[in-house]
Amino acid sequence: MSLVQSIFVALRALTVNKMRAGLTMLGIIIGISAVIILVSVGQGVQSAFAQQMQSIGSNLVFVLPGGLEQSATSMRSILRSVNVSSLTYGDALALTNRALAPNLLYVAPEFVANGTAMFGSESAQTSISGVTPSYPAARGFYPEKGSFISTDDLRSRARVAVLGRKVATSLFPPTIDPIGQVIKINRVPFRVIGVMEEKGTSAYADDNDVVFVPLSTAQTRLFGGRNLEGDYTASVIYAQANDESSMDAARDQITRILRQRHGLIYSSDDNDFTVLTQNDVGEALRSLTTILTMFLGLIAAVSLLVGGIGVMNIMLVSVTERTREIGIRKAVGAKDRDILLQFLMEAVVLSLLGGLIGIAIGVLGTVGASAGMASLALHLSPGTILLASGFSTAVGLFFGIYPAVRASRLNPIDALRYE
Repeated sequence: MSLVQSIFVALRALTVNKMRAGLTMLGIIIGISAVIILVSVGQGVQSAFAQQMQSIGSNLVFVLPGGLEQSATSMRSILRSVNVSSLTYGDALALTNRALAPNLLYVAPEFVANGTAMFGSESAQTSISGVTPSYPAARGFYPEKGSFISTDDLRSRARVAVLGRKVATSLFPPTIDPIGQVIKINRVPFRVIGVMEEKGTSAYADDNDVVFVPLSTAQTRLFGGRNLEGDYTASVIYAQANDESSMDAARDQITRILRQRHGLIYSSDDNDFTVLTQNDVGEALRSLTTILTMFLGLIAAVSLLVGGIGVMNIMLVSVTERTREIGIRKAVGAKDRDILLQFLMEAVVLSLLGGLIGIAIGVLGTVGASAGMASLALHLSPGTILLASGFSTAVGLFFGIYPAVRASRLNPIDALRYE
């Protein structure tokens, strides 16, 4: 009997008991659709993290103080959790020395704290960031309207503020232009000189929910963040490398300069700061999301395994029910391989039909989930669909082999006597 004939015989045998065949395929359907949806979710999370890392800026090196609270859930909450910062504005100025750090293009210290911004009867709990004029260039984040903090503002400790998009929307109605208006930050009046462009929200930070003020103003008029030597402290220092290939060299230069400034002269002295490149952070995130994708795929594979066991169970029942039919076929000349091929094709057809339905449901589910979660673009790759198709076929072959072999090895005389 040819392969095509075996497929037609298998389809005819399966249509005899449609309900049982449908219930058997249900496990395969659930497993395949779960594989596609969950793997797509994992790949979507990977892509989202990659986009978020790009939105932070390009070729960035992060200099963080020690003593961070590991329970903090975002970069800004981490920065606000720093009790006593080991970083200062003087450290940032030292890093701008091109003779000592030739691989650094821009250096921007930032001091982050919680605060309340008010305009009239409207108020917003937000992050207050004390920064320097180099911040937009280092972060690739510029005002959409108005201007940013200038060197004169920093030197004179001016009470000027640049609003993130979310804060501007919360405080000002559409009919009022924020530029030139006076708001209060922790009850201290500030004149709004700019509104930042909209930036994507990420686990790293919500750059739309922030008010930027001069670093000197934040630490003399709002929060009093100075160390014992009178230098302004910094929650983080952003340093932009000349290009991606020089990020490791930039990290080494930063480490050397800060160790010297902090009096860490012996190799046994632990750093009181942490230097991370954007690649370091991205690699850590990629590792986490890869593990997440594998975990989600494993969960889906377990359900597919259960579906495969269901296929084998039903095929064993079918062999038992059709023992007499097998005996008659062998008596009229059917060979063992014909019986083997027939029952193997039934298992494969069950798995393939279930796989096709599961793929359709998985694709529709992924498209629906992607439309429902605007912040997470799910990735439906052809590789995922091919993997699911191959897996469903493999399940049919693997779990159909034993019942098919058992059917092919039945003794025709015993089979004919079976009641």
